[in-house]
Amino acid sequence: MSGGASRAEVCVVACAEAWRGDGEILASPMGPVPAIGARLARLTFSPGLLLTDGEALLTAEDPAAGDGARVVEGWLPYRRHLALVTGGRRHVMMGASQLDRHGNQNISCIGDWRRPDRQLLGVRGAPVNTLNHPVSYWIPRHSPRVLVERVDMVCGVGHDRAAAAGPAASRFHRLRRVVTDLAVLDFETPDRTLRVRSLHPGVTARDVQAATGFPLDVPEDVPVTRLPTDAELRLIREVLDPAGLRDREVRP
Repeated sequence: MSGGASRAEVCVVACAEAWRGDGEILASPMGPVPAIGARLARLTFSPGLLLTDGEALLTAEDPAAGDGARVVEGWLPYRRHLALVTGGRRHVMMGASQLDRHGNQNISCIGDWRRPDRQLLGVRGAPVNTLNHPVSYWIPRHSPRVLVERVDMVCGVGHDRAAAAGPAASRFHRLRRVVTDLAVLDFETPDRTLRVRSLHPGVTARDVQAATGFPLDVPEDVPVTRLPTDAELRLIREVLDPAGLRDREVRP
């Protein structure tokens, strides 16, 4: 393991780990750090991942962040993309303007939706994503404004709402990971609420709780998020992100 990794590089590896063992499935990372993480996963422990150029082409190579792929291996028009989504053959890592303990996500508005204080992206495809295939989240700024007791509007469906809606909603509902700039979280508790899976190097449980807007389950023996290997660091720094875009999302 390399001890010289930055916090951003630890986050890249933590995002990559979300796709470990997924096999031949479409990976849909949203944001620079998840995108670098997905490409790192494909170059190392998850070679079967399918990645796109962000539009309609499947890429056969893993270009540096911000660069387009030169080699294309397939065409993925919108209708075929939807078939993968509804068939469960996709694992997306989305962002979240708000996320609660049950995994309900908001990317639509802040405040009362009938007269919001701020209008954001809109619901987009979040409900379909969360009800049909694995979903993880990337939060570059772990804070009580993002990790909230109750989201202002539900876009991505959490465990409580999926269970209340019945088998039609919960059958394929799988929330995998939440990666933040402080820790990796998951929902592996009896009531399927957020808990700390690992703390990034130099971060304490008290740091994470202070940055969370609700009581967070922190196991006594919570491990430290793994550091990138020397080989992974070389790929991140020399191949996947030589321009250092990762440090714009997660500052040292």
